[in-house]
Amino acid sequence: MGHPDSLGHGVGLRRDHFDRILEGPTRVDWFEAISENFMVEGGRPLDVLTRVRERYPIVLHGVSLSIGSADPLDEAYLDRLDALAKRFEPAWVSDHLCWTGIGGRQAHDLLPLPYTVQALDHVVGRVLRVQERLGRPIVLENVSSYVAYAHSAMPEWEFLAEVARRSGCGILLDINNIYVSSKNHRFDPRAYLQGVPKGAIRQFHLAGHSNKGTFLLDTHDHPVIDEVWDLYRDAVRRFGPVATLVEWDDKIPEFERLEQESARARAIQEEALRPEPVKTGRGMA
Repeated sequence: MGHPDSLGHGVGLRRDHFDRILEGPTRVDWFEAISENFMVEGGRPLDVLTRVRERYPIVLHGVSLSIGSADPLDEAYLDRLDALAKRFEPAWVSDHLCWTGIGGRQAHDLLPLPYTVQALDHVVGRVLRVQERLGRPIVLENVSSYVAYAHSAMPEWEFLAEVARRSGCGILLDINNIYVSSKNHRFDPRAYLQGVPKGAIRQFHLAGHSNKGTFLLDTHDHPVIDEVWDLYRDAVRRFGPVATLVEWDDKIPEFERLEQESARARAIQEEALRPEPVKTGRGMA
C-alpha cells in the first residue's frame, strides 16, 4: 500500500474460492463482493462474507442500481443495499454508470447512456439522492460499450468527470473497459485517462476480454492482456497507488492463478511509481 485511501491489491470474492479463502492465507489485501449476491436473509454466502470481513477490508460492488434509468429509483433495493452496507461497513459502495432496465423490465446488462447535458443532469440528480439515502458517497464505474448514440454531445470521460464533479461521487476506473471501448469506438484510451480528474479515482478494475473479430467483448474469462497492463501502468503513473482489483467471473481458475494476476498488478504499480534515477555528470545517482 502507499496512498492512505488505497486498499492495495484485491480480487473478487467468488463462490468458487470460498473454501480456499477461508482456509487462508492469501496474498491479496482485500476483496470486492457483488452486493446483490449478499442481499439475502441468511445462508452460507452471508456467513462467508462475515468471516472474510473479519480478516480483510471489503468493497460492495453492485450491478442493479441502474443510476441512468428513467424509471424511479428502486427504494426497496436501496433499503437492502443500505442494510448490507451498515452490517459490513465496506470501504465504499460502487455500481456502474449505466442503465439496466426501463418500465420495470430488466435487461440484465449494463447499457451505456447518451452523453448529453440532459442525461448528465438526470444522473447527477439521482446520484445525489442515492448518496443522501445511503449516507455516503458512492463510486461509479465506466462500462464497456458496443453501441453509441448519435446525439451524444461529449465523450464518455467528460460525462463521467462531470458526474463526479457535480455529485461528489468517486470513480471506479475500469482499465479493461476503457481499452475495450476504445477499440470498439476508435478513440485514444490515453485521452480517457487524461480526461478524468485525479482526485476522484478511488479504484481500478482489471480483467480479460474476448476478441470477436469485429469487436472486443468484456467477458472477464481471460487473463489481462499486455495492452491493458500497459494502460494500467500509465493509469498508475497519472493517478498514483489507487486500490486495484482483478476481476475473473467466467472460466474461473484456481485461486492461486488469480493471485498471480493480482501480484502482477502489484509489481507493475511498484515499477511505475519507482523514482527515475537522477542523471549526474558522473553517471546515474
